[in-house]
Amino acid sequence: MMNLKGNPELSQNNLMRPLLNYGIACMSMGFLIEETAPVVWRGLMVMSAIEKLLRQVDWGPLDYLVVDTPPGTGDVQLSISQNIPISGAVIVSTPQDIALVDAHKGAEMFRKVHVPVLGLIQNMSVFQCPKCKHRTHIFGADGARRLAQTLDLDILGDIPLHLNIRETSDTGQPIVFSQPESDEAKAYLRIAAEVVRRLPPPLK
Repeated sequence: MMNLKGNPELSQNNLMRPLLNYGIACMSMGFLIEETAPVVWRGLMVMSAIEKLLRQVDWGPLDYLVVDTPPGTGDVQLSISQNIPISGAVIVSTPQDIALVDAHKGAEMFRKVHVPVLGLIQNMSVFQCPKCKHRTHIFGADGARRLAQTLDLDILGDIPLHLNIRETSDTGQPIVFSQPESDEAKAYLRIAAEVVRRLPPPLK
């Protein structure tokens, strides 16, 4: 999605240098293993991998460190919350009931480990036919909004189900860079602004 692949180089301090594109430094387990190899780690192996990605990477000065985790409440989330101070968590979910169950558990887990939940993002919220412009809620309407009310959280924004998002993501050209004036890009930018607004200012 960021048009990055390959093995990270090592710095003079023997730290991995993150791969860079669009002005964003990225590190992933996908850079460290074969492209088709599955990551089937649990427990101590997960904690070791997270420690490597957090503390053995030459991140340099950062405005924000964003950690994208799998859905749910497993070892990854717990290990991160126990290893580094987290300014806030953002829960992303489609509006369908089955996805909202995991989203609800995720929000409650972060609250239990005293990580502020900044809000929810409703992904794939609506599909608009490119020909007739009819809007269809394929995954249901406003499920994440109802969950936000239940949890007393804010909705940070909605991301539509749109072909442009899928195509630009698959080609490694994020829509906020390749089509910055599109409605879809503006949806992402509004959400980013909402997240930043809820965070403490970065340390200088």
